[in-house]
Amino acid sequence: MAVRILVAEDEFITAFDLCDTFEEAGYEVEGPHAGISSALLACQKEKPDLAILDIELVDGLTYELAQKLIDDDVPVILHSERDERDAIAARFPRAVAVAKPCPPAALLDMVGRALMTS
Repeated sequence: MAVRILVAEDEFITAFDLCDTFEEAGYEVEGPHAGISSALLACQKEKPDLAILDIELVDGLTYELAQKLIDDDVPVILHSERDERDAIAARFPRAVAVAKPCPPAALLDMVGRALMTS
């Protein structure tokens, strides 16, 4: 059974680039979701194995969703602007904070490591 990755990203090109990267690497992708409500509904239907969340989606900040996933032992990679990365890493020490843009190979490596430690 394929590993299921939830992608929550509201920047169209970035969202589809992330989805393509993970699908090409053999992962099952849920999304992309441009809003928190859509991503949350997808998580309620089926818990993902890992989530990649942009910090700010069309309907707000993803902090509560990130914390819910972390509390449910879902590895979370928080995708944010470079100047927000340190603050995000401090707020969510159990998540991985990644600055945009992140090269696909580096992101795939982070996903692999996060899945191994979960």
